[in-house]
Amino acid sequence: MSTELLKHFHSKHLSIEERLAAGKALRDQFPRNLAGEYKPSPDRSDPVSILEEQAKTRLQELVPIRYARMLTSSFAFLRGGAAIMAADLAAGAATTGITVQACGDMHVANFGLFASAERRLVCGINDFDETLPAPWEWDLKRLVASIVASGRFMGADDDISNKSVMAAVKSYRNRMHEYARKGNLDLWYTSIKGKDTLDTMTAAQRKRAEKLMEQARSRTHMQVLEKLTDIVDEEHRIRLDAPFIVRQTHTKSGRSINEAMELFLESYFQSLGNDRKKLLKNYRIVDVVRKIVGVGSVGTRCWVIFLMGNHSNDPLFLQLKEAQPSVLEPFLAPSAFINQGQRVVEGQRLIQGAPDIFLGWGEQDGIHFYVRQLRDMKGGIEFVRESKKEVIENMPLYAATCAWGLALAHAKSGDSAMIAGYAGNSDELDKAMARFAFAYADQNEKDFKALTTAAKSKRIHVAAKAS
Repeated sequence: MSTELLKHFHSKHLSIEERLAAGKALRDQFPRNLAGEYKPSPDRSDPVSILEEQAKTRLQELVPIRYARMLTSSFAFLRGGAAIMAADLAAGAATTGITVQACGDMHVANFGLFASAERRLVCGINDFDETLPAPWEWDLKRLVASIVASGRFMGADDDISNKSVMAAVKSYRNRMHEYARKGNLDLWYTSIKGKDTLDTMTAAQRKRAEKLMEQARSRTHMQVLEKLTDIVDEEHRIRLDAPFIVRQTHTKSGRSINEAMELFLESYFQSLGNDRKKLLKNYRIVDVVRKIVGVGSVGTRCWVIFLMGNHSNDPLFLQLKEAQPSVLEPFLAPSAFINQGQRVVEGQRLIQGAPDIFLGWGEQDGIHFYVRQLRDMKGGIEFVRESKKEVIENMPLYAATCAWGLALAHAKSGDSAMIAGYAGNSDELDKAMARFAFAYADQNEKDFKALTTAAKSKRIHVAAKAS
């Protein structure tokens, strides 16, 4: 063991009470009410220019689909505009200086149900493309802004949106105080089980939540097999839906798909433990397609690999997703990992608590990817207007649950006691974050109009179909 590591283990650690006090003392330098301030920087970049700059590193034929998806609503624009908000957060109010492993794109649609390795349903953040060490406030601000933006999209009035933001920040504070008192191992093993959330619900809410959980449990690889494939020449093949799902014979670099997948899998295997390697070697590749996913991710390379095991009831679907540098990186220290896929995976492993057993990373022709299972017992709220009444009624509860997941992620990766000490027990931070949420939702609507104007003037090309 190195001398420096020995010094660390022998050093005096501050007690929980001392760290709480240190967090509280930060209020003198960074008053909580200042967290509510949002004013656009005088030299704020044109939001459309930020999106155009991102488009330069993406598959050009898919960029119009990204714009089409972002133009469906101001909430969709917020979801796709993580880079825009990152610049605004970096130019905004000073932070406490407490760093966590941030999600980097924390909004209400990036939270949901998924399966743990033990096949239990757990709740938490489910998108880590932008993860990077960053101020904890940035994640919380993006979450609360998304609450207001999604509320407006669904038709909620300002009172419901305000209650939802207040409920979220109160939940974040209370959970952070709870986690600050946990031992390190206890916190490490903590997850938000699906059944844990039921205790916070009314009878009607429980009924709806149990239905969502049952739907998530049904989303197995067999369900994907039935939904996404057809029988061709007596064998399953993924059903095509151009330009959203296409089968290509060669990559952009000119390699055959078979050669590219072979090279990638060699790289990916190095990121897996021996037990996962042995398991995966029992499968053979049946089909490979390129699939468009998400809103902000459209234009990045994403592949679905369909594999089959010992018999026809043993399918496995893996998603390979390109990982580019985090949108937070221009404003912070660069990632400690050379491979951006590893950045995503290591961040997810640190803060999610129950990661996919096939989670890993690799590289192919200089492009970084990460890998995860496709739709493995995943589920959550669908933000569509057809269900707006039900979603609006449950907004405060859902917002509080998202904030619960965010608090757990931050507690696992940062100093929970210092954050709890700063956040306190009053609603001062709640009110400040509510002011920020509405102010930034207004900014988001202006930026959405700017993209709409760019589309009308033909500055950008928008696809006729978004999905």
